[in-house]
Amino acid sequence: MDRNQQVSTVLIEIRMEMQAQGLWQSQPPEPAALMSREPFCVDTLDFTEWVQWLLLPRLEEMISRELPLPQNSEIQPMAEEVFKQLEEDTDRLLDLIGQLDKALRVHH
Repeated sequence: MDRNQQVSTVLIEIRMEMQAQGLWQSQPPEPAALMSREPFCVDTLDFTEWVQWLLLPRLEEMISRELPLPQNSEIQPMAEEVFKQLEEDTDRLLDLIGQLDKALRVHH
């Protein structure tokens, strides 16, 4: 399986797991919230909103347009911090985000 397929599969699983845990939103945030320059848009979005509205669509678009994917990913540490505060069972989601980090990392 090539890197794009790996990433694509994990993205689908992240989406399904977020939906299963009730962390998926039906209404998008205000467009301005998506324009934040802060890492993970911490000043305007919840982490799960950032994953849903920016991370997943961006990676899906890169795959569909066959653009080079990011070569490094450090999302899991942020996810760990945020998920500590959530009541939902985020173990599987955290594991999937770790898999995404791993799939995006390029070993030279």
